[in-house]
Amino acid sequence: MYRTLISADELMALPAGDVVIVDCRFRLADPDWGHAAYADGHLPGAHYLHLDYHLSGVKSGRNGRHPLPDAERLAVVLGALGAGPDTQIVAYDDAGGMFAARLWWLARWLGHEAVAVLDGGLPAWLAAGGELSNEAPQPPRLPARFAIRASLAPTLDADAVLANLASPRFVVVDARAPDRFRGENETMDPVGGHIPGALNRPFADNLAADGRFKTPDRLAADWRALLGQRAPGDVVHQCGSGVTACHNLLAMEHAGLAGSRLYPGSWSEWCADPARPVATGAA
Repeated sequence: MYRTLISADELMALPAGDVVIVDCRFRLADPDWGHAAYADGHLPGAHYLHLDYHLSGVKSGRNGRHPLPDAERLAVVLGALGAGPDTQIVAYDDAGGMFAARLWWLARWLGHEAVAVLDGGLPAWLAAGGELSNEAPQPPRLPARFAIRASLAPTLDADAVLANLASPRFVVVDARAPDRFRGENETMDPVGGHIPGALNRPFADNLAADGRFKTPDRLAADWRALLGQRAPGDVVHQCGSGVTACHNLLAMEHAGLAGSRLYPGSWSEWCADPARPVATGAA
């Protein structure tokens, strides 16, 4: 069972019937791009799930740009792909895992343990000699039953984050780029800045130069340098809309620092309420 990352060589060695592969490629500025890229060529047998349609819920204007999907609906979607209670799920993209990590986290949110991100994504697959296909996989004759079990991915809401400002019990870690964290060059959300007291850990810092995740030891050292002696359970992750924060959660899990939580609404939900405080500048 692969629970965090899987290499291209390891994925190639898995029997096709034992794994459900999901293409999660996406572009925030061009939401239709990912499906078009999938049609041009994808890992053999891979299915495509769209960040906006499958991996997010209905937006209200106050719950962020990528609110959590309905759990029952997502379970049906995964079952329709052939994912049962113990099926190994592998998610990939072409962006260092920034979108694939969302599916990894969501599956764990539904209590599914056998889920991993393809380390290095599509580039790593091609570098290992993997082929691409433009044929859509046939759905299983009968959908599998994807069982929702006790969640492996705890969350907390905006009210809990707000209450923490007055009586700190955990630290918030923001996965956005440093300029957006400081409140500069904000193009995605109407307000720039960050949650007061948050630390900044851009998700890209989890990756080595080759686009793969750093080793567990290196990740652990990096995260310990940021967090000091704080326990993982005292860490809450956020980003712009609850997507790239999952990358930081994956990195900590892979480093052996399990137990941190996600604030799913993230900055896009936080800044939708003008009553919530905003900080700018460096941490």
